[in-house]
Amino acid sequence: MSIVKCKDLCKDYGAKKVLKNVNLDLEKGRIIGLLGPNGSGKTTLIKLINDLLVPTSGEVLVDGKKPGVETKKIISYLPERTYLNFNMKVTELISFFKDFYEDFDDKKANKLLKELNINPADKLRTMSKGMKEKVQLVLVMSRKAKLYILDEPIGGVDPATRDYIIKTIMNNFNEDASIIISTHLISDVEKILDDVIFINDGEIMFVKNADELRHEKHASVDEIFREEFKC
Repeated sequence: MSIVKCKDLCKDYGAKKVLKNVNLDLEKGRIIGLLGPNGSGKTTLIKLINDLLVPTSGEVLVDGKKPGVETKKIISYLPERTYLNFNMKVTELISFFKDFYEDFDDKKANKLLKELNINPADKLRTMSKGMKEKVQLVLVMSRKAKLYILDEPIGGVDPATRDYIIKTIMNNFNEDASIIISTHLISDVEKILDDVIFINDGEIMFVKNADELRHEKHASVDEIFREEFKC
């Protein structure tokens, strides 16, 4: 069974068509890059999968179910913007996640915090943007989810931190799980991608195995992306 399946999926905002007849069939156990320029429909697609938006028409299924309470239990979602309460201490956030998600592993979370030299007693508001993003990533990756959806997980952090975040992602998800990563920093993540989705103007251009695409085009995924979307 697919982890995500979209059939003729459309999303309109008034007269603006943001997604146009999207058809996808994403296998389980894959790391998938969702790649496209700004305004291409990536975040809208992610929000539909997460049940944060309702389709105008068509259908999206997550592990065979329509998005809702049951699918939220198996998706661990890292949004592009931090949604956490800045007045909470990291320890309070860990307790909150442990109470809210049955699959949350607080031991793993504390181990990752230690590796990142984050003091669990600190309040989020005292931290830099990069540190806040690290805390949010720790919370997301400490769940034993079936599907991880990461929207710009390495945006706004320095190159060394990007490397650590990618390593954290690779080392802290179940092998049977799937990951969808939406990012503009393709060169940083392409080495871990199994498959890539190119999306533009609300339409899927293609879905391909990353290695096959590189072999076919004799170029990196980053170079192919730059060529496809050059101004």
